[in-house]
Amino acid sequence: MATCTPRIAGSFTRVAAFAVALIGGPVSAQTQGCILAQRSDPPGQVLTCRDGLVIRTEPGSALSLSDRNRDGIPEAARLDAKGTLIQAPPGRGGFQIRTPHAVAVVRGTVWAVDVTAEQTSVFVETGRVAVRRPGGRPVELGAGDGVDVKPGQDPLVVKRWSAARAAALLARFRP
Repeated sequence: MATCTPRIAGSFTRVAAFAVALIGGPVSAQTQGCILAQRSDPPGQVLTCRDGLVIRTEPGSALSLSDRNRDGIPEAARLDAKGTLIQAPPGRGGFQIRTPHAVAVVRGTVWAVDVTAEQTSVFVETGRVAVRRPGGRPVELGAGDGVDVKPGQDPLVVKRWSAARAAALLARFRP
């Protein structure tokens, strides 16, 4: 079994373990406050932190983590490609995902973010998430809501996602 340690730094830094682990076979990694594990169904990786934060990625995700207070538990992430599913325990508010198109901030919930070259899509399974363009006004999503954030100045429109669209996104992270 290969092991590697994800790099969680004070600024946004590529987490090399997420990309390298998929090439090297089964992986188990541990850092101060989080454990990184390989999953096979569906393929990807799971970062589980001691405070209950769980981040699931799919193969090819370009995810960078930020641990500003250096306690081993990330407060934020940058996602530049593909998707991630975040499970933040109740009371664990403030975790932030930045993408090229959007900033999403959690307030204790389960939510997914999907990034393509054209847009960022955010879906909330449970709880609440605030989403905005960088420098823009936020909209708030509740359970079952989603928003597609494209470049530009048009107002963000929160929509109730169809069961099929939500299930297709969530299936990328869960068996």
